[in-house]
Amino acid sequence: MLIDGKKTSMIIRESVRAEVSGLIEKNKIPPKLAVILVGDSEASKIYVRNKEKACKDAMILTQTIRENDKITEEELIKIVKSLNDDDTVHGILVQLPLPKHINDTAVIDAIDPEKDVDGFHTINKGAMLLSNKGLLPATPKGILTLLKMEGVSIAGAKVVVVGRSNIVGKPAAIMLLNENATVTITNSHTRDLKSETLQADILIVAAGKARLITADMVKPGAVVIDVGVNRVDDKICGDVDFENVEKVASMITPVPGGVGPMTIASLLENTVVCYKKKMRLS
Repeated sequence: MLIDGKKTSMIIRESVRAEVSGLIEKNKIPPKLAVILVGDSEASKIYVRNKEKACKDAMILTQTIRENDKITEEELIKIVKSLNDDDTVHGILVQLPLPKHINDTAVIDAIDPEKDVDGFHTINKGAMLLSNKGLLPATPKGILTLLKMEGVSIAGAKVVVVGRSNIVGKPAAIMLLNENATVTITNSHTRDLKSETLQADILIVAAGKARLITADMVKPGAVVIDVGVNRVDDKICGDVDFENVEKVASMITPVPGGVGPMTIASLLENTVVCYKKKMRLS
């Protein structure tokens, strides 16, 4: 069965729009998201445009600050701090990756944790680790929402995460652990990856390697979530050999149209959470 992330994301986006409409009617102040885009990466520009469009559809204002890749870390942090102090801005997002001469962590940790819509601030990561309330990273949050909305049983399930990035792999593992799953994280140094993935009731793949997971690496009936986005021969594909794994899995996300739309939907949800905190509505 195909897990249609686009369809599910639209349900969430419509819900967000309805909530935002009510909030604006009551408070007369719309939520506002500030996005900082550094450099000329075409992929980053596309991601930002998609976020801007989604915000507009949800009645969320956006402010995009574009800087060239020569900006210093100190200058970038100064911009972040000015947005922290701006009461009209409820959420802040720094589009990653940043140029190599800038420390990502230093910039992200300069964001007010209550405006950190990406959920990457050290305080929000710590809250997630301790199962406390905090802003959750958008992609792992989207994955968890997809699983729940598709009725997948998480508690007690054996989950294998392929990839240990700070953006997807690690937080996804922690969030699923918080949902009482039994979680294994694998990486490029894992010996006999196949033996690990074959144990998974839920297999989450975020390795950044095209078609890494083949049908013989998937337990029959497993739920497969493909987070990868790769370009091969001018076509987009995931980290999973979709055509063949689909025949083995009980549920699987396509690429594109799976996790990607859910990331943006989760970002909208996080922006509303930030707005409500700043407006003392939660």
